[in-house]
Amino acid sequence: MHTSGLPQSVALELTYKCNHRCKFCSCPWYAPDSTYVKGRELSVEEWKRVVRKLYRLGVESFSVSGGEVLLKDGFMDIIHCIREEGNRLGISRPIVVISNALAMEERFLWFFLEHDVHLSMSLPGYETFEEHTGVDNAEGVLHWFQEARNIGLNTTVNVTVTNRNYDELFQTLALGLLNGAHDILLNRFLPGGRGLAYADELRLTPQQVNGMLDTAEEVLGYANRQGNVGTEIPLCVIKDFDKYKRIHIGYQCAAAKGFFVVDPSGQIRTCNHSPRIVGHVFSQPMIEDTRYWNLFAESDYKPSMCSGCKMGNLCDCGCREVANILHGSPDEKDSSIII
Repeated sequence: MHTSGLPQSVALELTYKCNHRCKFCSCPWYAPDSTYVKGRELSVEEWKRVVRKLYRLGVESFSVSGGEVLLKDGFMDIIHCIREEGNRLGISRPIVVISNALAMEERFLWFFLEHDVHLSMSLPGYETFEEHTGVDNAEGVLHWFQEARNIGLNTTVNVTVTNRNYDELFQTLALGLLNGAHDILLNRFLPGGRGLAYADELRLTPQQVNGMLDTAEEVLGYANRQGNVGTEIPLCVIKDFDKYKRIHIGYQCAAAKGFFVVDPSGQIRTCNHSPRIVGHVFSQPMIEDTRYWNLFAESDYKPSMCSGCKMGNLCDCGCREVANILHGSPDEKDSSIII
């Protein structure tokens, strides 16, 4: 956290548009009966202003997504601005691009290589890919992993684990790595956005959460690679957290501390799962709903049911934003895992 009050990392959601209809999608504008206000998408020149302003405020690490980032006209100009401004300031962190790869082209891969982009592509199951996304493109994603490897571009295979793709997780992770992915990112399904309509179908049990971690550890061991879990897990759900050496698990929420989100119209949220708008990047001050922001920035949100836990200083009791989505407050129980 810098003196500006902003975390060092930001996720820029460049567009509302997407060419998938993922059942697990947490984008708040896709929630059933959503009250999320979609504003006018920022232009390329406005996004460049955002990038320069955030650098001035101490932000050093950028990821870009959507919706689907490749559908944003001028997205390469925005990425070029991130890299150019970073170079001018002596900041050389990789830019993360998160894509479903349906609109991928070879020229984009070469552009990413030139601009030190780390590309994360979604593979939510192989046999169940179309069931999860509404698009039959598993082979297409694997093709782009191969092409990226051929030119030396580092990639991550990004898998949202659900009850529907759980049984093929070993195959999915193995295919991603065998076709060229450098590492893996697991996200357990969290209800939010369009995913709220499919929560009962997609949620994991504690046994499946442990099995997910075991499977990832096994695949990474065979491949001699490393991976991460991007969605925090309550420590009490995990049977033996000391045994995982290759899959790195997060137990504490990074929202408003490690990163924050700017949506396609410039609205600020604490994290990508959150439907709560707390400010606007062109407002003064940028963070207007300081009460909600500070709940996350100061970790002042743990549920009372966890107050006596001896591991409370290591764990945020699951996803605090999902607790808010499901129960109306960040300090409620995270019931996204079927107990």
